[in-house]
Amino acid sequence: MATQPRAWQRMLSGRRLDLLDPTPVDIEIEDIAHGLAFVARWNGQTHGDFAYSVAEHSLLVEELFSRIAPNSLVKWRLAALLHDAPEYVIGDMISPVKSAVGPGYGELDDRLATAIHIRFGLPASVPKTVKAQIKKADKISAWMEATQIAGFSEAEATKFFGRPDKAIIEGSLIKLRPPIEVRRAYMERHKQLIASL
Repeated sequence: MATQPRAWQRMLSGRRLDLLDPTPVDIEIEDIAHGLAFVARWNGQTHGDFAYSVAEHSLLVEELFSRIAPNSLVKWRLAALLHDAPEYVIGDMISPVKSAVGPGYGELDDRLATAIHIRFGLPASVPKTVKAQIKKADKISAWMEATQIAGFSEAEATKFFGRPDKAIIEGSLIKLRPPIEVRRAYMERHKQLIASL
């Protein structure tokens, strides 16, 4: 008799997260922050002494989103911080790999995002206008990462991600910190946003 392959992961919090049917009660911010602090963007192909983590990227995206939509509700800033939260268990796949994997990756990402949103008091799906603003912040972040730490020329980064408005990126620099510091910063920002809801 064939056994069903394991589709859950044990989290450091002790939670058992079912990837096929994730529930909000099995999601903890500590697990998200820890996982994202150790997941490298750009498949780790960045300059510096530390990998540029998804947690660091998420902090930058939330900051850029706040500049793009300064009057946005706090819950949408929280959505921006959590925009890549599913990657704490499924990792950060670069776009070419996502294309090769096919629609299954997107479906898994969507299921996890829904559970994460519900866990932290957000609607299951973010309104299209807000999602577009978060995506814009995400692309600006990608342009900054590409040019500052991933070896892209500005022309090449602009081709893939568009050229950002200088006023939005002014004063923002890519930070490379040890995972423990990034984890702490991510949890602190999450705590601030939750307290302001």
